Amino acid sequence: MKKYTHILYTLAVCGSIVACKPTVEEPAVNKGSLDVSTYVAVGNSITSGYADNALYYDGQQVSYAKLISEQFARIGAGEFKQPLVDPTSVGIGASGGAKLILAPHADCLGNTSLAPVPAATSGDLSIFASNIYASSGPFNNMGVPGAKSITTIYPGYGNPANGFGNFNPFFTRMASNPASASMLSDAMLQSPTFFTLFIGSNDVLLYALAGGASDAITPTAGAAGTGFDASMDAIVATLTSGGAKGAIANVPDITSVPYFTTVPYNGLVLTSQLQVDGLNAAYAPLGITFHLGQNPFIIADAAAPGGKRQITSSEFVLLSVPQDSLKCKQWGSVKAIPNAYVLTASEISNIQTAVSNYNTKIKNLAATYGLAFVDVNKFLTQVETGVVYNGVTLSTTFVSGGAFSLDGVHLTPIGNAMLANEFLKAINATYGSTLPLVDATKYSGVKFP
Repeated sequence: MKKYTHILYTLAVCGSIVACKPTVEEPAVNKGSLDVSTYVAVGNSITSGYADNALYYDGQQVSYAKLISEQFARIGAGEFKQPLVDPTSVGIGASGGAKLILAPHADCLGNTSLAPVPAATSGDLSIFASNIYASSGPFNNMGVPGAKSITTIYPGYGNPANGFGNFNPFFTRMASNPASASMLSDAMLQSPTFFTLFIGSNDVLLYALAGGASDAITPTAGAAGTGFDASMDAIVATLTSGGAKGAIANVPDITSVPYFTTVPYNGLVLTSQLQVDGLNAAYAPLGITFHLGQNPFIIADAAAPGGKRQITSSEFVLLSVPQDSLKCKQWGSVKAIPNAYVLTASEISNIQTAVSNYNTKIKNLAATYGLAFVDVNKFLTQVETGVVYNGVTLSTTFVSGGAFSLDGVHLTPIGNAMLANEFLKAINATYGSTLPLVDATKYSGVKFP
């Protein structure tokens, strides 16, 4: 039997993020040409404050949009309302689970280590039990988990009458009228004077999270509601129709985030010649060979001889792959890893082509409408190799890197603070303002027990 020695969730001892705060002379706060009296943030799960695989109160309180609003308050912004869940709730994710926390976990080999585990056996369905618009709305944070460019403009996006899978319960709970409202129409109900727009990641991300086995990449061409370009045209034209200024962010290269990069492609570690000989004999008809030490995993591929092959160094095993199946059920060696847990080279190419096209469109829209352009793609590329802020180093390394939460996709509080600063820097540069940046050292990374 093989031994899988890369224990994904065995964590090195990590200390708390601590840094000395230097004394800095802040320039006088100046609003430039900004009018932020009514600020609305339009986006998806990252905008909503979703983290650790769920929407929950503490995550919402440190959404990058909320942090931006706190800086806007210094130049006359009004109240920034969010569709908050109960502070005591364990939250709920897109698949119905509770938020993840770090806790001791025993694996199939009997080894115990800190691992991301659900805070409860199931998510808090009461979050979806009633619409909170009348009691708490209208909402300035129009971030909806799961939203795409094409669904942002869809009337009835929160309408349960559409049937399972054809409406978004995260929008149902906060919509002015679930049966007829769109995210965009609810944003416009407030007559925003300033907006941020960070949408488009899910147009490729949901496909990528499923290993290309479900969902689909949004095409660039097509009418609004079908194609990315026309949808973005409609969103920006509407948001600016009342004279509002804004900031628009591009789509990051999602394959740089921990969900795709944490599990090594060559995580099949063979420690005895008996293991090597057994696998070489089994795979000889397919021309696949093994050796002592690290080997590429075996993955399912319908186009390969026998329906399986070794993964290449440019492909990804997803964070969602069951670790116990790798360690104890011979996944990746005797049994091929199913394609739902793998991104192949062709799937990655499709994703990156789409992201490149999306980002060209977004940059052109920023130029056409005179909006601040936020290069989130460049920012996360920098985080991937490590960035230093006031003595704190952040990277995309899972858990210990500090930037990404326990789902490997969404940001930690300090990650959100750094993202908020990217928006603020772009806003200052475009509108002549001198808004101070968020002190990111006040915010945490992954919480350890």
